[in-house]
Amino acid sequence: MAAYALYVLRRSGQFVLVVFVGINIAFFVTHATPIDPITAAIAAATRFSQADPQAVQLTREALRELYGLQGNLWQQYVVFWMRVARADFGPSLSAFPTPVSTLIWRALPWTFGLLSVATLISWGLGNLLGGLAGYYRRNVPLKLVGVVASGLQPIPNYVMAFIVLVLFGYVWPILPITGSSQINLPQGWTLAYFQSVFQHALLPVLSLVLVGTGAWFIGMRALVSNIVTEDYVAYAELGGVDRWRILISYVMRNALLTQVTGLALSLGLIFNGAVITEVVFGYPGLGNLLIRAVYAGDYSLVIGIASTSIIAVAFAALVIDLVLPLLDPRVRVA
Repeated sequence: MAAYALYVLRRSGQFVLVVFVGINIAFFVTHATPIDPITAAIAAATRFSQADPQAVQLTREALRELYGLQGNLWQQYVVFWMRVARADFGPSLSAFPTPVSTLIWRALPWTFGLLSVATLISWGLGNLLGGLAGYYRRNVPLKLVGVVASGLQPIPNYVMAFIVLVLFGYVWPILPITGSSQINLPQGWTLAYFQSVFQHALLPVLSLVLVGTGAWFIGMRALVSNIVTEDYVAYAELGGVDRWRILISYVMRNALLTQVTGLALSLGLIFNGAVITEVVFGYPGLGNLLIRAVYAGDYSLVIGIASTSIIAVAFAALVIDLVLPLLDPRVRVA
């Protein structure tokens, strides 16, 4: 138990380091851009009017103080981390005076729901079918599934999103293609609202699941194909152990441990795919919000979303990393 506690402490330290480095990169990249967000905001506000230069200067100073952009780079860096510690990224430039944290908390549940559902379905379905295909290697339907999975896996997320959009939105228009729910439907804990949310989420989830399932299928099939040649599997088959028990308890259980590790490594890529998918389907998540913030030059919102995403992905990887030793006794925690 003491060894596992030290393991948790080390992994938690790595989590803090990853978050610190990632947020620092986000800070310095956004500050390296030649575009001054304050100047852009003032220019947009005074585009069709004649403003007093003194008033513009006072506005510029007030906005710099409001967004933590006063002083040199080091002073801005200190102010930035003080705000991160308070989860306060200031108001949004493009949705002034709404705080950035408010916009993020509005969009975060949609991205979390989309990612969690798509990840669980693709991971579970891909591993199940891949395990069956690796064990029953002469099964014709599973071979056909393998051919389809091999064809879907290399397709980029944005291409699959457009394919699904055209197929089920125009060629066979049976599902809504944009938004998170029906526009004129009031939000609330009603059956009609949940049905609308479910229908609008089907296409984004489907586009992510199709690509993700193919990747997990190929990986699981390769792992199982190697495991079935092990001596303990051959001994169990010769001993008359039921084939389903061999598949579940001897083969897939060992192969899943590697897939759990792969899940932790792929979380960042999954989030990248969700960003593009949300934009294609107009889904009101962090990805769609991020793209709109970039186009609007909303410095505070961009860095707030980037920081939140870094923390969320790193935390999910930490949870998987901490659970893995409990599932696999071969993982050394000392």
